[in-house]
Amino acid sequence: TLEEAAFELFAERGYAGTTVDDIAQRAGVSRNTFFNYFSAKSDVFWSEIDDRLALLPGFLAATDPTLPAFRAIGEALADAAGSFGPENVPWILTQYELIGSPAEVQASALSRFGAQAEVLRQFAAERLGQHPGELLPRVIAYTTVGAVLAAAQAWAAAGPGRGPLTAHLVRTLAPLADGFTSS
Repeated sequence: TLEEAAFELFAERGYAGTTVDDIAQRAGVSRNTFFNYFSAKSDVFWSEIDDRLALLPGFLAATDPTLPAFRAIGEALADAAGSFGPENVPWILTQYELIGSPAEVQASALSRFGAQAEVLRQFAAERLGQHPGELLPRVIAYTTVGAVLAAAQAWAAAGPGRGPLTAHLVRTLAPLADGFTSS
């Protein structure tokens, strides 16, 4: 309910023209109730994505231990993206231009990308038998996060015929897994 109220108000007034109090009032709850669910106004964009990304460590742990690190990461990300299909696109991906690019939204996105890069870095280091501070686990993690962002943006922009996010992820990650030899 809070997300729906927020999205309606963002569409009507823009992101900057909408306050947490406005969202709470539209949803019929108190300001404190809003903060029971979200730590900031920008967090309303990410709850569905956050829920799926919270499953990523489990998906990573469930990968075949004989798979190379990057392929295992690709499989885990495909599993995490499995619930996103043509009719289930996170609002932020299709309405970003409508709300503009406020620094608060960019910061909330960046913090999420950083957190996921850390999960991927730790996994890659363990799979490679390297210290997480070494260069290769970092490169794998940040390259993967960039590729996932590119895939998600292309998927959202593809419109109603976009298909599942998983297909876009697989297509985007394949050249990385192959060392760009297939592109």
